[in-house]
Amino acid sequence: MNVDYWMRRLLGRATCKLASGARLLKYARIRNIRGRSEYISIGMKTLVDGELLIFPSGGQIEIGKWCYVGENTRIWSAASIRIGDRVLISHDVNIMDSLTHPLNSRARHEQFRAIVDSGHPVEVELDERPIVIADDVWIAAGAIILRGVTIGEGAVIGAGSIVSADVPSFCVVAGNPARVVRELTEDER
Repeated sequence: MNVDYWMRRLLGRATCKLASGARLLKYARIRNIRGRSEYISIGMKTLVDGELLIFPSGGQIEIGKWCYVGENTRIWSAASIRIGDRVLISHDVNIMDSLTHPLNSRARHEQFRAIVDSGHPVEVELDERPIVIADDVWIAAGAIILRGVTIGEGAVIGAGSIVSADVPSFCVVAGNPARVVRELTEDER
């Protein structure tokens, strides 16, 4: 049972929509700063042990069925992150569809001051770009998926990879920046 989730629900705070059999595990954290539970949806039989966060300026996270989100993984959205079915996301992965802070130093300081004084600002430029992760993808430990990326069906993202460009279906990518290492064989698909 995830105590954080149930406490937020009891306090009337926005959390997420959990489909049948979906579970938030011990270390899961839902940070729905946008304030409406329908902006984070978790599909049937999906297990989440990481952090799902949406910014008040926008953002939506949609996770398909039979997925896993590992411990210490962060999925932060200011635009849109869509994750297909049967996607395995290991521990310590970061998936972020924005810069999270403005590039301009003055704007960045104003954003930080607002966070400290009154919470995340609703109006802030974070150069948001949606992320799409297709069905049957495996993202290994410590990978980073950056804004604007589409990962094709059945792709494998190697441990510690930094994905800054689209990934074709049925291939293995690795490195910084992530590059195609090889295509999956018919038996591996």
